[in-house]
Amino acid sequence: MKNLNQQILNFDYEQNFKDQDFYVSKSNEYSFKLLNSWPKWEKNFINLIGENFSGKSHLINIFIQNFNGIKVSAKKLNNNFLKEIKIYENIIIEDLIDSVDENLLFTLINTIEQDNKYLIVTSTKPIVKYKFSLRDLNSRSNNFLLSVIEKPGDDLMYALILKNLSDRQISINKKLIDFIIKRISRSYGKISDFIYKIDEISLKRKKPIDFKIIREALGE
Repeated sequence: MKNLNQQILNFDYEQNFKDQDFYVSKSNEYSFKLLNSWPKWEKNFINLIGENFSGKSHLINIFIQNFNGIKVSAKKLNNNFLKEIKIYENIIIEDLIDSVDENLLFTLINTIEQDNKYLIVTSTKPIVKYKFSLRDLNSRSNNFLLSVIEKPGDDLMYALILKNLSDRQISINKKLIDFIIKRISRSYGKISDFIYKIDEISLKRKKPIDFKIIREALGE
């Protein structure tokens, strides 16, 4: 992260980096502050919403490190997990899916409510938009406080591009990043795919990333 921090320092972005190199911007500030304000929440149930690569897992890992808790992927939710949560105050279900075991999820929500624990569910769409077969589960989904990670603004895109490149030990000129930001889709997934593509082209050509490689990756 040394090169990244130097770049950030040069362009006045360093003040926005928080725990574990998480970059706080207008796109994710509400979610960041909400999770870090535990246990002073309006509700015990939080739904953290954002597209893939938007930083949901990063925020969850920071939360667990700061406040302790247990997490499981929604597709791996099982009876054993319901037993494991007894000693934890914070429970996290990551990557909610339409095919989640509804009975187990409903039981989990009831248990957390009865024991006055806290639940965070991460998903790519609001939990209230999932069409559960269990009517009671649909009703319970309305009890969640929704926290949305919005599409990235220029500052967050800049930071994400820098971090992704720094993770690959690649240095890049600021003019090239500005060029990318003006042309790439405002999508966390697209940014990740694009960085992978320009890195692949650069390695294949054995040349540093330049305007020509960027244009090729953009399909221009």
